[in-house]
Amino acid sequence: MKEQYGFFSKKNNRALLLCSIGLLINIVGVRIALGFDLPLYLDNIGSALAAALGGFIPGIVVGFLTNLINAIGDYSTAYYGSLTVLIAICSAYFASKGFYQRVSRLPLIILTFALIGGGLGSILTWALYGFDFGTGISAPLALQIFNSSPLSKFWSQFSADMLIDLLDKTITVVIVALALRLIPERIKELFVFSGWQQRPLSLKELTRNARRKGRLSLRWEIILLVSSATLLTALAVAAISYYHFKSASIDEQETFAKGIVQVVRESVDAEKVDEYLEKGESVPGYADTEFVLKSLMESSPYIEYCYVYRIREDGCHVVFDPDTPDVPGEDPGTVIPFDNAFEDYLPALLRGEEINPVTSDETYGWLLTVYDPIYDSKGVCQAYAAVDINMNHIAKNGLQFLARVISLFVGIFIVTVTIVIWLAEYRVIVPINSMAAAASQASYENEEARKRAVDDIESLEIHTDDEIENLYYAIVKNTQDMAATTENMAKYIAQMQKQSQTIGKLQNGMILVLADMVESRDQNTGEHVRKTAAYTGVIMRQLRKAHIYEDQLTDEYIEDVMHSAPLHDVGKIQVPDAILNKPGKLTDEEFAIMKTHTTAGSDIIQSAISMVSEDDSGYLIEARNLAHYHHEKWNGSGYPDGLSGTDIPLSARIMAVADVFDALVSKRSYKDGFPFEKAMTIIEEGRGSHFDPAIVDAFMSASDEVRSIMESHMGRV
Repeated sequence: MKEQYGFFSKKNNRALLLCSIGLLINIVGVRIALGFDLPLYLDNIGSALAAALGGFIPGIVVGFLTNLINAIGDYSTAYYGSLTVLIAICSAYFASKGFYQRVSRLPLIILTFALIGGGLGSILTWALYGFDFGTGISAPLALQIFNSSPLSKFWSQFSADMLIDLLDKTITVVIVALALRLIPERIKELFVFSGWQQRPLSLKELTRNARRKGRLSLRWEIILLVSSATLLTALAVAAISYYHFKSASIDEQETFAKGIVQVVRESVDAEKVDEYLEKGESVPGYADTEFVLKSLMESSPYIEYCYVYRIREDGCHVVFDPDTPDVPGEDPGTVIPFDNAFEDYLPALLRGEEINPVTSDETYGWLLTVYDPIYDSKGVCQAYAAVDINMNHIAKNGLQFLARVISLFVGIFIVTVTIVIWLAEYRVIVPINSMAAAASQASYENEEARKRAVDDIESLEIHTDDEIENLYYAIVKNTQDMAATTENMAKYIAQMQKQSQTIGKLQNGMILVLADMVESRDQNTGEHVRKTAAYTGVIMRQLRKAHIYEDQLTDEYIEDVMHSAPLHDVGKIQVPDAILNKPGKLTDEEFAIMKTHTTAGSDIIQSAISMVSEDDSGYLIEARNLAHYHHEKWNGSGYPDGLSGTDIPLSARIMAVADVFDALVSKRSYKDGFPFEKAMTIIEEGRGSHFDPAIVDAFMSASDEVRSIMESHMGRV
């Protein structure tokens, strides 16, 4: 009886075939639209058909995979995955209600699909990028509407998107409706994706079994639990991502401004500042310097002003202040009052000292100002070169970045919640309701009643292959004795909870075992994972001692990194032995395979993270960072993502130094280990190119401790 039900039944295998067909239809539709330059998308026909025939799961699988495949050529397609999934879910719902079979209902389906694809899609595009009439399928129509109507750009674009999507979704719905009419019923039944883990129940039985007491059903508890957990995680990820994006953008602008202000400073003759203040443009060379400042302002839309001031107690004495299209410059010698944002810096400015970049939002808007002192030949500060960077674009870019994160999350959220609800329905809720209904209706008054009670429960044929099935057979076995049944139910429920707790603890343990598994395969590794863990501890302690990255280097963070360090090469478990232990130099093809151990390790650890609670996943998150990014380089020439500078996670930058140093001093099948001094020299040579300079400095300053660790592991296998 077991073979009739379950996820791997013949019926479900045919539903997988339906997914493949639907995916092919979507891809072909997109290629036809692109190939003939049609003002259409044709990317939802397959997912709508798969959903109508097979149900929610085939529909969302086809829709989600379609966006992933299309994102290979155009990554922005991934942001619209949530819309494709919503259309698939709606298609499955309309099919279950028989709307496709009624011509009068087809306009409702078309309008619903168009509102999702055209309406929500248009709003999403606005949030992601802002409207650009020069690109996109709907651009010509949007421009025509805008020029011939009083509508704004937003509503012109929205109208154009809706009109095109109405045509696109009309074609989609007509094709799906015709297919459903032409396909025989017996063929349709072959493609229904079923999750039954027991005898399929009729609608009447499902309705009867679902009757309950209380306010909240198990179904809604699961929905609320999964939704809440996913939303909280998403909010945390979005907030952290937005914070780091904004911080990185500000850091980038600071670096840019410092470079510009150096050019300004070098263009000014410090010996002539007094003349510039007194005579202005009549001084030889003044016009040349002013031209340089104007050229710099015109070189980037982010440079608001370039100017030179002499700072005195009565204010800023203008040396150079070129005109801009919006604001005329002040004449040389003009005294300008200080902005409030510079109040704390006045003592340092009056002394001619360097100051940190200043962010202000006062007279001239949100600006990042960088001052650089201009010293004469005697070392006296004659003036300050200054650059104002307009920062308003950072807020706009940040909101667009946040919109992209949210759009990706919505698609994943819908898919996750739908699949979880579907699995919970068939594997937990329906079996439990069926058992509860059968048990509550059982009568134990006489032998005939007891036999009928056993027959009713046995007819359910529950085969979930887990504790619920164990519970089911316990109920079947103990129906004649209600008290014993209740006791066994309690035991099995307690056992389920205990097993769940045990499994949760084992998940962390299994991840740690992977490091030793990789060690046993890689003949060159030996004590590598343990030594690198020790080196990372030395580096982090030295960094914190030097007050570098100390905000991040908490005790918990250091412990997480050291615990996760042995997992940095866990991805090598997927590298063939012939490559992993090759005594000679790897070919380009072999090296390409070897490089995949970074992403493979990240994927392995991500799988582990998904199985544990947030409280237990801290060191696994750092393990994922180490595995994925430990071969990135400070100058951006590393792999797999080519990140540079502080875009590389701190833990991975630390591991990069530890990993390379240990590889240098360790004996390998293809080389002898370098002497300690030679290895340290090579590490120092990589400062600022391969490695974070601050981390190299910390490593070099702890050379005695590093040597001690290296020597303590010599001779170990």
